[in-house]
Amino acid sequence: MKILRSGLNALPSFQYSGAQAGIKYKKRTDMSLIFSPYPCVGAGVFTTNKVRAACVEYDEATLKLKQPLHAIIANAGNANACTGAQGEKACKESAITAGAVLGVESSSVLLASTGVIGVQLPLDRIKKGINLLAQSKSSSKASAKAAAQGIMTTDLFEKEAAVEFISSNGKRVRLAGIAKGSGMIHPNMATMLCFIITDCAISQKLLQKALQKDVKDSFNMISVDGDTSTNDMILVLANARARNTPITSQDDSDYALFAKALSLLTTTLARKIARDGEGATKLLIAHCLNAKSKKDARKIAKSVIASSLVKAAMFGNDANWGRILCAVGYSGGDFDPKVVDVKLASSAGEIEIMRGGNAQVIDEKFAKKLLQKDEIHIFIDCKLGKKSAQAYGCDLSYDYVRINADYRS
Repeated sequence: MKILRSGLNALPSFQYSGAQAGIKYKKRTDMSLIFSPYPCVGAGVFTTNKVRAACVEYDEATLKLKQPLHAIIANAGNANACTGAQGEKACKESAITAGAVLGVESSSVLLASTGVIGVQLPLDRIKKGINLLAQSKSSSKASAKAAAQGIMTTDLFEKEAAVEFISSNGKRVRLAGIAKGSGMIHPNMATMLCFIITDCAISQKLLQKALQKDVKDSFNMISVDGDTSTNDMILVLANARARNTPITSQDDSDYALFAKALSLLTTTLARKIARDGEGATKLLIAHCLNAKSKKDARKIAKSVIASSLVKAAMFGNDANWGRILCAVGYSGGDFDPKVVDVKLASSAGEIEIMRGGNAQVIDEKFAKKLLQKDEIHIFIDCKLGKKSAQAYGCDLSYDYVRINADYRS
């Protein structure tokens, strides 16, 4: 199993494209297409926010039909959320347009949107964009990159990754994905969008099962700013072109391989999202070690990474163990403050700031140097069990406020 130096183009059995539809942004790609000429099974995980975009409702209903799928079409600049019946109609008309130009059933098209909430989708521009996407789709690297760029809003760079494994019958199976996310990232399922494709032959039921289990330790463990979007979604399409023995049981040896590959892919993308937090200067990774349960470990790691005070301290290169311990304390995870160890690490080295619940005398100059690096690891050793978890986030800088204060302008 390995990470590939490519993105969606690692799978030539799919086609991709990006287009400039002028939805909100001028002279930039703002729509994306992922298309499989071959029928796919699909899976999805969606926002837990009670305010849900029209595309979220549409995709959930489409996936419940369990019909063959062929395409994902996404737009940036408009969330199509809080848009009522008109927003629902826009989804249906978008799917009908896509089905017609792609030569597939409209029910085989999934939709995604990201951007400003409460503004009606400019359907004429969306339809124009869909036609442009269909005309330019290909399996090339350039097309794959254009698709990754088409879902960006405040993102600073496109996020793509690909992995592969060898199945039990010797076939090379690949998974690839693109993601967007920079602000409003505090998922509970992961604005965060992720689209994954694979040529693996796997049942729809097991694909959904693998995805739901995986997000608990990948996208659900990201926090940039504590906001859960109305549009968060992860979609997966699998077209079976790898010719591996179909995975139809959780006991199949290839199911474990597929789940591991999916985890490698989603964790890679999750780290990229966290690193690109709005205004971020560094990636933060919280490791909760030796917790009583996996649930406790997740709660503690996520709480630390989500703390605005911890984020601000990391931006200021301040080894403030009090803020870390405070976040652990209100996490809801079981821990004993009298035995916990806390350590900070980066490429500059590591420093123990708490041992057995007691603060340690540290070299402040070295601590500052350590925290000036662009990837910081926070280790919390609970010493209560054998379970662990990681959470991903970023620091909180002055630019976060500037970016979000100007978002609609």
